[in-house]
Amino acid sequence: MERAAADATRVFVTGAGSGLGRAIALRFAATGARVAVTDLDGAAAQATLEEVEKAGGSGFAAVCDVRREEDFAAAAQRVEREWGGLDVLVNNAGVATAGTVLDAPIEQWRWVLDINLLGCVRGCRALVPQMLAQGHGHVVNIASFAGIANPPALASYNAAKAAVISLSETLRFELAPHGVAVSVACPSFFKTRLLESSRSQAPAAWGNAAPQMERIVERLMDKAPLGAEDVAEAVYQAVRRKRFLVLPHRDERQRARLKRFAPELYFRLARKATEKFLRQD
Repeated sequence: MERAAADATRVFVTGAGSGLGRAIALRFAATGARVAVTDLDGAAAQATLEEVEKAGGSGFAAVCDVRREEDFAAAAQRVEREWGGLDVLVNNAGVATAGTVLDAPIEQWRWVLDINLLGCVRGCRALVPQMLAQGHGHVVNIASFAGIANPPALASYNAAKAAVISLSETLRFELAPHGVAVSVACPSFFKTRLLESSRSQAPAAWGNAAPQMERIVERLMDKAPLGAEDVAEAVYQAVRRKRFLVLPHRDERQRARLKRFAPELYFRLARKATEKFLRQD
């Protein structure tokens, strides 16, 4: 069993009851780390904790709704009381939304921003002070390549994830003088139940603002070459190496470079590709 990354023995993961959060918790557990497994679903968090213990780690499970500062405060107090501090904070909890700028209801925008963006803000405000007090730590925010690519009909999701990238860059500047590193992970499509879990949480009254795009996203997820474990490995290695921007997919790394250095060419190619997918659906 490999040794845990430097100062990565105490890990806090939101949305760890399933999907990527669960995979990240288990990856750190394989190093013998102590993991605070938190999730909106307490039973799911407990199930992941049991797997963490089987994988060689330890820790505790707790209910944490990232929309509630009280939940973060209670979890942070437990971390301080039982562990005396925190080494890695993974703000992973998130939901998916679909819809255009004009069609998606404003309530959807408030909902996804409250969870995907402000969930990260609340996590940092509750737990980063422990890192500042000890003079080291690492924050990982899970964004998405959607926050870079900004495909159509995923408007509120794109904006929320782009904001997480911006938040992470700001944090990097603010925390670097205090010995706290920051990473932002921007995975593209990978095999996950994100859409399914998001549907279960979203108010039914919203309906489906972009059924065609949602079907395309589902198809891309099914065909994705990477799984949650692959993305979790990329996150773990970013903590070990103190890497800021995490792009697990090789194709997305190429697209990100293209967009940066030839934005108009990127737009034309991306628009053409999107139209091709829409015709196939």
